[in-house]
Amino acid sequence: MRQRRAPGFKYQHDLVSDVLFDIFRCAGISAKKEAPVNFLTDPLEGRSTLRPADILVFGWVRGKHACVDLIGVSPLVGLGSSAFTVGQTALKAASGKVIKHEKACLDNQHVFIPFAFDTFGFLASEAVDLLSRVQRVMHSNVMTPRSMDVVFKRLSFAIQKGVAAQLVAHLPTIAM
Repeated sequence: MRQRRAPGFKYQHDLVSDVLFDIFRCAGISAKKEAPVNFLTDPLEGRSTLRPADILVFGWVRGKHACVDLIGVSPLVGLGSSAFTVGQTALKAASGKVIKHEKACLDNQHVFIPFAFDTFGFLASEAVDLLSRVQRVMHSNVMTPRSMDVVFKRLSFAIQKGVAAQLVAHLPTIAM
């Protein structure tokens, strides 16, 4: 586990990433955290300008490796005058990541999977699909009654733990 700083979105991102990686490990799925993928570079600069894949899942889609990029957002960001729609902020963030990374992944025989979630617990469809498949793999490999729903429960708990840590970190101190 990586060392965590003061609670914030980065803390929540890292916590969810660690839990998701552990879920892969427990299911017997080969994956690597913070995996360097050399094709995510700017050819003009000749150096990596994009972060590595949060989690690289080996042979995940038709034998191709999957670059999983976690995207945690607050659903209240950018509300302004528009009406609130559940999941809107997470879907918008996922769409931006797809535009930014998908072509580079496909050009290099990888697939890109945006794993978008918000602090209210919404999961984008790509995240639900990924977790559902992991759940099936875990159930076939582990075969316990607990394995039927552990994937979604653990991830949901990690998201909510990140929210709780952010709230506690911003409580006012009371001098006595």
